[in-house]
Amino acid sequence: MSKELNLNKNASESNIRMLTYLMFFMFAMTSDAVGVIIPELIETFNLSMLQASAFHYMPMIFIALSGLFLGYLADKLGRKSTIIIGLLLFSVASFMFALGESFYFFLFLLAVIGTAIGVFKTGALALIGDISTNAKQHSSTMNTVEGFFGVGAIVGPAIVSFLLVSGVSWKFLYFGAGLFCLILCWLAYRADYPALKRSSNQSINLASTFKMMRNPYALGFSFAIGLYVATEVAIYVWMPTLLLDYQGDYIFLATYALTIFFTLRAAGRFLGGWILHRFPWQQVMMWFSLAIFLCYLGTMWFGIDAAIVLLPLSGLFMSMMYPTLNSKGISCFSVDQHGSVAGVILFFTALSAALAPLFMGWVSDIFGHVKYGFYLATGFAFLLFLLTLFNLLRDPAAHLLASE
Repeated sequence: MSKELNLNKNASESNIRMLTYLMFFMFAMTSDAVGVIIPELIETFNLSMLQASAFHYMPMIFIALSGLFLGYLADKLGRKSTIIIGLLLFSVASFMFALGESFYFFLFLLAVIGTAIGVFKTGALALIGDISTNAKQHSSTMNTVEGFFGVGAIVGPAIVSFLLVSGVSWKFLYFGAGLFCLILCWLAYRADYPALKRSSNQSINLASTFKMMRNPYALGFSFAIGLYVATEVAIYVWMPTLLLDYQGDYIFLATYALTIFFTLRAAGRFLGGWILHRFPWQQVMMWFSLAIFLCYLGTMWFGIDAAIVLLPLSGLFMSMMYPTLNSKGISCFSVDQHGSVAGVILFFTALSAALAPLFMGWVSDIFGHVKYGFYLATGFAFLLFLLTLFNLLRDPAAHLLASE
């Protein structure tokens, strides 16, 4: 009987893991296709780069607000209910893209989608903590989750590119995502989720989330993730615009630069668990952040020909940064706080993803070329390296992650 129960538990956890992987795949299909959609929006609606970047920062702002103000729902209502609510809201908003042709109507729908993502993503992030036995397994699972995210980031832009070449509106990407989301919602409803464990009698509400905002470990990991996200979104939001008019010797690489970036990022994330089992995560984060900074620095120093090689290459080094920092930050807290801390981290993640491209677009408009925005991104990469160097030398969260 005990063996049968263990088999059922393992099968249930495997189903939940796959469902979580597919949720992140679906999320990436829409969010990381923005860089391909933005040039189309600029032409269709006669927008500046700063205005067009709203298509990226609008959902990110609402992901941030949703993570901060609704993240506690994963701890209060449970992971399953929270995930289903978020998926349903995402699906409805995606289908509504077929009803309008206004840029501002699209921004409204993206705000709704951002809210939905904030809800189901905090539930999913908390769920990963539930089914992980220790911080090391948590990091390994997060890297696999983000690997599926990376695959979705390849598929989404490829779908949009195919649609545009075929003369079909990019809006069909959202229609397909809405259908996929309904399927995920049904699978989530049928899945057998683990019971939520309580380690204290502390009330779970919005106040508990704001209390988490004052925790130095939650803030420290959130700041590091924010810097990482600022360096990553620079590439998938603005690199297509940077390379748009390139006519040099590496035209093939320039055409597929974003696909190469996403492919290397996805491949690296699937390798993340293997690497983190063999090397201390503090060393991996420091060396990889240094490599990212050098890719940006080389781009700024040697120009557009170097950018075609170095910016996509940075995806390999970016691959393990976000899932590892995210999992370590969440693992610093008890299971019944995972929803709240995931919401706080998601707030800073999405806020950075919203503001960094916005500032890059603003700087690019001021100086007249998108390359100047990448100078700002190089600064973000340098600050991230300094923070990971500090973490390697001081290791401030060692006592909280000792169970690894």
